[in-house]
Amino acid sequence: MPHYPAPPFDTPRQPMPGSTKAMSPLPDHGEHTYRGSGRLKDKKAIITGGDSGIGRAVAIAYAREGADVLIAYLDEDDDANETKKWVEKAGRKAILMRGDIQNPVHCRHIIDTARAELGGIDILVNNAAHQASFSDIGEISDQEWELTFKVNIHAMFYLCKAAVTHMKPGSAIINTASINADSPSPHLLAYATTKGAIQNFTAGLAQMLADKGIRANAVAPGPIWTPLIPSTLPEDAVRNFGKQVPMQRPGQPAELATTYVMLADPLSSYVSGATIAVTGGKPII
Repeated sequence: MPHYPAPPFDTPRQPMPGSTKAMSPLPDHGEHTYRGSGRLKDKKAIITGGDSGIGRAVAIAYAREGADVLIAYLDEDDDANETKKWVEKAGRKAILMRGDIQNPVHCRHIIDTARAELGGIDILVNNAAHQASFSDIGEISDQEWELTFKVNIHAMFYLCKAAVTHMKPGSAIINTASINADSPSPHLLAYATTKGAIQNFTAGLAQMLADKGIRANAVAPGPIWTPLIPSTLPEDAVRNFGKQVPMQRPGQPAELATTYVMLADPLSSYVSGATIAVTGGKPII
């Protein structure tokens, strides 16, 4: 098992949404460790927030399992191109889609582009997210509250609605929830609320799509070392990030990749409506 770093961390604060190369220690996305075995051979996947963090780890894993990938991202071109490089190094096709998923038109454009450039949609990973921390509800502006909902849950609805029409039986939707859905941090009030909504949305969607043969599941990560952390949390929280779980360290993006592969794998055909916790030992009950 790899030896992963534990806090305290000395990583610089960053402007949102953050950059991978500015982090210390650098996150592990499985670049040198993930080994594929053809579980997603010739599948076509969309990953939002695929430029960095969990999304990059999933893109690398999917490519090494044999999938072509569309990587949707906001504006982090350097990170997106790095992910593209690793997908192509695995011998698979990588399409970059820059733009804001707050916009329903852009969400539909992502789906149309995947159909045109990849030749279909077998897997939709709704992973992109916005978070910001506040110590008092009065600090959260109306615009900030609305932005969090637009990015985290409204976009998920737009993308699922547009994708389902083109997904065949055996396809899979995987939504990134959070440990905050069950154990909300008061400093992440807006973010935690949307993550609870994602978990509920996924459970309902799985039932709605069952007769179409399309599965829907969620992953609930605990503290994961991504650019979102040094760009959105207070300095002390970043320094001690991950200390609160039994493993006493944050998870690395690479440690979530196998969960996303399992949920996308056609062999997981009876797994739908589930939330899989990846939390470093902290139970979700």
